[in-house]
Amino acid sequence: MAGNAFKCVECNADATELHRDYSNGILKITICDSCQKPVDKYIEYDPVIILIDAILCKTQAFRHILFNTSLNIHWKLCVFCLLCEAYLRWSLLQGHEPSGDPADIIRYTKEWDFYGMFGLAALELAAFCSGVLCFLWVVVGRLRGIQLQHRLLLRALLLSCYGKVLLIPAVIWEHDYSPLCLGLIKIFVLTSNSQAIRVILNSSRRLSLMAVASGLLSETCSARACRRLPWSIQDFLTF
Repeated sequence: MAGNAFKCVECNADATELHRDYSNGILKITICDSCQKPVDKYIEYDPVIILIDAILCKTQAFRHILFNTSLNIHWKLCVFCLLCEAYLRWSLLQGHEPSGDPADIIRYTKEWDFYGMFGLAALELAAFCSGVLCFLWVVVGRLRGIQLQHRLLLRALLLSCYGKVLLIPAVIWEHDYSPLCLGLIKIFVLTSNSQAIRVILNSSRRLSLMAVASGLLSETCSARACRRLPWSIQDFLTF
């Protein structure tokens, strides 16, 4: 990164560098001109500590990840989380269906159900991100006249969905409380989304919560619209 691409994790002020590299491998962390604190203390931290602070939704950890690193795994993380969510939904759907028929057509139908759950999860995520971006474009972009960085916001939203990785234990150790797990993980992911928006825009908590609420409303409406369609995966397969 070059120029004023970095941010102070403490006060959000612009910074041109995070550290200076002297001879013999000696590094000196840059001090922020605004708050007189290290620009990014996390460059000396172990990744596990950074992850723990991110799970705790600390603003400094989010600024480090979103501004001061070149982490570009958001699309891979998104696909991986969608696969876990689709499998968990598919297993719940399979649990409500009568079992005991080993015919191949039944197994293929269930596989298509998995693809359908993946598509539904992807559609809901797209609706959520669209709802958030549209709300911010209207409130922040149009009404306040602030130029939004849509790509940065989208990257922040996708990275802040890392909480869906918690679906992995639910997939590995299946139990009867999967709906409860989904609900708790959903709350955690929405909290992380709100914190990511707040960090990117340097805005109030109320604005970020309103943006997340708009995205959740858009996601809920799209999910209900899909359920009300006059066709289903089973109908398509038997057509």
